[in-house]
Amino acid sequence: MGGPGRERAAGVTTPFNAAEAERFRTLVARRLGLQFEDAKLGFLADVLRRRVESTRGPVDAYLSRLEAVAARDEIRALAQELTVAETYFFRNIEQFHAFASVALPDRLRAQSSRRRLRILSAGCASGEEAYSIAMLVRDAPADQSWDISIRGVDINPAGLRKAVGARYSTWALREAPPDIQQRWFRRIGREVALQTAALGCVTFEERNLADDDAELWMPGAYDVVFCRNVIMYFTPESAEALIARIGRSLAPGGYLFLGHAETLRGLSLDFHLHHTHGTFYYQRKEGVECSAAPYVADAAPPAVATFVEAGDSWVDVIRGAAERVRALTPSAAAPALATMPPSSGWDLTLALDLVRQERFGEALEVVRALPPDASFDPDVLLLHAVLLAHKGQLLRAEEACQLLLGIDELNAGAHYVLALCREGAGDRRGAAHHDQVAVYLDATFAMPRLHLGLLARHAGNRDAARQEFRQALALLRREDASRLLLFGGGFTRDTLTALCRAGIEACGAA
Repeated sequence: MGGPGRERAAGVTTPFNAAEAERFRTLVARRLGLQFEDAKLGFLADVLRRRVESTRGPVDAYLSRLEAVAARDEIRALAQELTVAETYFFRNIEQFHAFASVALPDRLRAQSSRRRLRILSAGCASGEEAYSIAMLVRDAPADQSWDISIRGVDINPAGLRKAVGARYSTWALREAPPDIQQRWFRRIGREVALQTAALGCVTFEERNLADDDAELWMPGAYDVVFCRNVIMYFTPESAEALIARIGRSLAPGGYLFLGHAETLRGLSLDFHLHHTHGTFYYQRKEGVECSAAPYVADAAPPAVATFVEAGDSWVDVIRGAAERVRALTPSAAAPALATMPPSSGWDLTLALDLVRQERFGEALEVVRALPPDASFDPDVLLLHAVLLAHKGQLLRAEEACQLLLGIDELNAGAHYVLALCREGAGDRRGAAHHDQVAVYLDATFAMPRLHLGLLARHAGNRDAARQEFRQALALLRREDASRLLLFGGGFTRDTLTALCRAGIEACGAA
């Protein structure tokens, strides 16, 4: 592979070869946890060139040094090159609202006998997140006798130096409420400095989140962990290991806040998912009573929407109006037979073949005839819930979904089926909630987007409906055939696509 050159000892510049570039990428993943796709190899090669030139030695010696456990200085230098440090105060402010209104009061109650609160800002960059937390904690109803510690850790020493200095540009306050700005900051030329009252409980340390640091991740050490916009840059293996360490270090009932585009789906089953204040966050399961995730509406509860016929719910359309909707397209060829994901230990081919033929009642009998042990298999439970919903047995479908969520709380399919059930029961607020959870857990899932569009359309929110239909339309083009078979209600990709286009047209021009 060609690319940027490197300076040899003799002063001759030659390109890195593919093996050297790949070795460097592997080392970056191992030592920092960071994942770089093929499209970023040019950037990585440029970083490698600069670091090799700084050592004035051959690339093999540099890579060997990076492999050594003692290469801490070079890891720090790489962190400054490879990590993203841009942030600001109260970034994604909805999460701070949830922290101040839900997580913080709950942990203050839990720690009332010890009067001690421990919060970790993991990947704290230049400190804005940790200080934002400190301002909210200072306003909490905990008296001065409480022992409060907010610990910010990051691998980038440049960011940590800025955090300790606590001086920022005014642009860093762009999301901070005016009263916060007036109370906690003072102007110094073109910069702002934090008042000392916000600094006392905050400390900063250089730590590598890719390391299994025994002191940093002591069991039960923290009440709340903010680890936002970190795992999105990690390799899957590094992300899973980091989440496991966070789970171990959280006190029972402790809270975890990830970035707004990050999810624990596929990484951990050790947390409950919460949805309030227009955002998602997590709570460690141990010592926590299992319950449905809370929901705070951001607007008036939407009514069911369908431009097929006013008053129909989507689950009713699926059950009783297949031919009417299918007529939107000239052809209605059945999708090819698909199978459940390979994680299922049960042969569901016959049941899925019956679903493909829209013989939902017979498919339900096949599932019911499976051995008792199958009733605890996530794939079987999901198929059972889908078939019960098709048959109009919504209460039983909800029971199957709740049983599935007891096994896998982050199952996007179960939340979508629950959305249909909630709509069928007249709980359209709950329907929208479960659709939103499904979208959060799996951003590639088309059907909850379509359902949200229907809900918004009938509520009269044409802008929101148009946006949801457009996103559903884009996702349907890439939707997996097996998932369409399971969740498409017997409709083809073409039919669902036509349904989205008709919805966009019904909403009028943007």
